[in-house]
Amino acid sequence: MTQDADLLGRTPLNLLIVEDDDGDAKAVRRALNRSRIKATLTRAVDGVEALSIMRGVAGPVPASPYIVLADIRMPRMNGLEFLHELRNDCSLRQAVVFVLTTSNDDDDKRIAYEAGISGYILKQRVGRDFASLIETLDRFWNILSFPDIRLSED
Repeated sequence: MTQDADLLGRTPLNLLIVEDDDGDAKAVRRALNRSRIKATLTRAVDGVEALSIMRGVAGPVPASPYIVLADIRMPRMNGLEFLHELRNDCSLRQAVVFVLTTSNDDDDKRIAYEAGISGYILKQRVGRDFASLIETLDRFWNILSFPDIRLSED
């Protein structure tokens, strides 16, 4: 991100990636570092850890608002179960969530969209070019307008 972007009042990108695959998580982090986008990245390895982070159980709640990138196929609590829990929690249901997964299953897509995701991204379409994905999310992030809300720190 350039200094000119700071003058335009751009909000730093805050990402919570919910991903059990170390390689994919590292690829997102590398893409973020290469892009020079001002951002914060927090990682959870499954839905249980993500909810703990978002609820402040695992430490301070990440700065909000933020974008969640969630995989579907994960241990303990998969991405669809995570979405269900997230949307049933009145303090978290407003989170902006994108699914980032290898699952091209129509039922997974339907369930995810019914849970109010902002988009369903296939890893196969992104390939190893996570930099383009991060840059697109940053552009998206900076045209959004959010109400002044804080996630609960209960």
